[in-house]
Amino acid sequence: MRTLLDRQVYVCYGQIYVESDPEFEGLSLDEAFEGQANGLCGAAVPGALWLITGLHTGAVAFTVEVHEEPPPLAPHWQEAVEVPFRPLSEDVGLAEWGGGFWHLDLPVRDYRVRYCARGMDEARDQDTRLDGEPGSDHYLLQFWPAAPAPGGILRRTSGTAAYWHAEFVTEPEGATR
Repeated sequence: MRTLLDRQVYVCYGQIYVESDPEFEGLSLDEAFEGQANGLCGAAVPGALWLITGLHTGAVAFTVEVHEEPPPLAPHWQEAVEVPFRPLSEDVGLAEWGGGFWHLDLPVRDYRVRYCARGMDEARDQDTRLDGEPGSDHYLLQFWPAAPAPGGILRRTSGTAAYWHAEFVTEPEGATR
């Protein structure tokens, strides 16, 4: 396992992105989540991921890892979803809304991505985190080589995640979690 990023990143409007297209000019929330099987990690636009956070505005703890094989899902993660992803170039990075960009050393190939979160409800209640205030949410983005496969929800416990899943996922009648 390699850790590509482990730091506080700034989110605005409860969102942060992975971008890999040098010509990228943004995408809409609806585009990112069109036909997706979860409401936290939108992967419908090739080479991009739209990531939802509980905090509306401020710094959140964020870690990005690359694995050789699927890592186990640690029990302390309250939310977990998976999606397929293929960068469009080697210029891949975690991008803040209107700001910073952290390069992620990811060769162009097919990946499985797991997006995990904890503390989303507490962060949503906090809404805005000012400098010097304690944070309550943490996010983990894990990549590993894998053939494309449909995405899905692995774990859902918070009201915030349930809200976003309900916005974008239509579950078959009778489905349970």
